[in-house]
Amino acid sequence: MLPASQPDSLRPAHETKHIPFLVYPFRTHRFHLAQLDNGATNGSALWLGAQCLTLFLSDNLKNKPPSSTGLSSGGNRPRAIDLGSGIGLSALALASMGWDVIATDLHDVVSTVLSGNVSRNLTQLPPDSGTVQVRELDWTVTPDQWRWDHPHIIASSQAQDSITEAQQGSILGPPFDLIITSDTIYSTALVTPLLRALHGLCHSSSPEVRCPPVYLCLERRDPALVDYALSQARDTWNFKVERIPSKKLAKAIEKAGARWDKSDWEDVEIWKLTSRS
Repeated sequence: MLPASQPDSLRPAHETKHIPFLVYPFRTHRFHLAQLDNGATNGSALWLGAQCLTLFLSDNLKNKPPSSTGLSSGGNRPRAIDLGSGIGLSALALASMGWDVIATDLHDVVSTVLSGNVSRNLTQLPPDSGTVQVRELDWTVTPDQWRWDHPHIIASSQAQDSITEAQQGSILGPPFDLIITSDTIYSTALVTPLLRALHGLCHSSSPEVRCPPVYLCLERRDPALVDYALSQARDTWNFKVERIPSKKLAKAIEKAGARWDKSDWEDVEIWKLTSRS
């Protein structure tokens, strides 16, 4: 059993980087989340963007019964995919709200924190929860090379001849009702791969199915980089780009009982991307 931190309050991520095992409150539930802060990869620790996006989705999506949006057919639960899932907070939160979720990240993140956190928490979710399936997804692999029939990998930049296992059955895949990503705008080199991946996911089902919304949460640490990413989303990838008003995020933070000072989260922005082609 891993040692646990005490969830005295919902604390912003920068105050908990040193804690290896978080007991994280969400609504009436608590997630048990391992994290690493060893500098090996950005994705193995909790970040503020994931916290803010999770609180916003909790306040604005509410709980979703099966077939609530109409994209997922056959009486299934609504379906989401999380790019750069990290330690799995947003994916587990959506599942606890009744969504089926694919949580994706690079191999190192999947193997060190994400898979373990999902496995540890999945059986402890509230009644009527959805599920979470963890898969590797490397955005540098173009969407035409992705596969949806593999239980562990959608796309990997590692040797492709090792990706041979396929599985029939209840493997989640397109179409999606929702696409989310947080804390993923941090490198100029990854802007195009990320936006290409988001665009590919929006158009991963038949043309008659409407494209799902994308919620992108970021911290404006590098204004030039953020502005570049948003302009690329609008001008190159033909997304309609709309910022969620800060007052909506403030309301979600307050309703969750997070006693944060505004300075804790004022650089966080949530953007809604809607594909126009």
